[in-house]
Amino acid sequence: MASFIIEGGHPLSGTITPQGAKNEALEVISAVLLTAEEVVIRNIPDIRDVNNLIQLLADIGVRVRRLGRNDYSFRADSVSLDYLEGDEFVRKCAALRGSVLLIGPLLARFGKAVIATPGGDKIGRRRLDTHFLGFKALGAEFRHVEERNVYEIAAGRLEGRYMLLDEASVTGTANIIMAAVFARGTTTIYNAACEPYIQQLCHMLNRMGARISGIASNLLTIVGVESLHGTAHTILPDMIEVGSFIGMAAMAGDGIRIKDVSLRNLGIIPEAFRRLGVRMQTEGDDIIIPRQEHCEIESFIDGTIMTLADAPWPGLTPDLISVLIVVATQARGSVLFHQKMFESRLFFVDKLIDMGAQIILCDPHRAVVVGHDHARRLRAGRMASPDIRAGIALLIAAMSAQGTSRIDNIEQIDRGYEDIEVRLNSLGARIRREG
Repeated sequence: MASFIIEGGHPLSGTITPQGAKNEALEVISAVLLTAEEVVIRNIPDIRDVNNLIQLLADIGVRVRRLGRNDYSFRADSVSLDYLEGDEFVRKCAALRGSVLLIGPLLARFGKAVIATPGGDKIGRRRLDTHFLGFKALGAEFRHVEERNVYEIAAGRLEGRYMLLDEASVTGTANIIMAAVFARGTTTIYNAACEPYIQQLCHMLNRMGARISGIASNLLTIVGVESLHGTAHTILPDMIEVGSFIGMAAMAGDGIRIKDVSLRNLGIIPEAFRRLGVRMQTEGDDIIIPRQEHCEIESFIDGTIMTLADAPWPGLTPDLISVLIVVATQARGSVLFHQKMFESRLFFVDKLIDMGAQIILCDPHRAVVVGHDHARRLRAGRMASPDIRAGIALLIAAMSAQGTSRIDNIEQIDRGYEDIEVRLNSLGARIRREG
């Protein structure tokens, strides 16, 4: 198990560029299975979860060529259906949550899929009902094979139909879209997720010959086609990494520029940090965060305590709640965080409390942070990363703390952030990897 040793208290300055979006990468890479022609994808983040999915595609027979560190060519013209039903494929799927996104394209193109219960962050219940209900609505049949803990899904040609999703699941929406592109007739998906990741997937599929309308709304219409062709696609910058860097700059920065952030695709993220008092400017497609002497948390117009809650897009992404909590510990004032979408993601605040933060964990979904306004800096500690986003939040906390901290289980951070210690050290951080 690898660890980070972080010497806190060193101000960061300079310029940093976000990687490609992890969540978009998992979707569009899975979509290469929908055609036998070449698909070129650029700006793929060089991170564990994405690399494991690429290797999984290679294992099932997709021809993968690396054109550069972040650019790949894929050609799914010789997929091994026998391998897809084997135990080795099931075992690899079980270790990678992103593997669930293979079901839709496999079902659409080959008429069957075998998938294990996928792994990933231990952040609470992340059910697959939306995926399976969508596939079933299109005409697929599935069964759970308990002795192997796999799902077998099969269908002839899928049939388009209207469906109202029980939740606006991002991966569920992506999976159903990919399954529906070959369905006979018209598929209408209401209460669809409409995150930029989903928009990008739809635009890519349309360039491949799909007929998807309603992009960027929660009502998608998909007219089935007979086949798709190849294309080239460039992944957006990762908005979660952009938000992480805003938080890092607020806590430990001495003037940081975040380049090429795709401002129009950040939604409410900059405003959420502004509500905590973080000052920033924009210049072109860059965000500039000056040194923050004081951050004062806003109150609502009637004077009541500020509440920040996650919500489906265009609401605040749950992936940044942990970073916002860390920033709030050193702001002036109090704020209630309401993590609605996952019931285990706030448990990491115990580690911040050990570092000297004043946080009241009300229940698994709500925490009140009383900011120190830098009067009491966080102190160094030893901790372990429970998931990707809590891991980066703890890293930010450690960089701003007094003394030397140790974060274990940093493999979780590596799943979502490319060369993070190298990039932060170039700004002045003191982070060393061990193990």
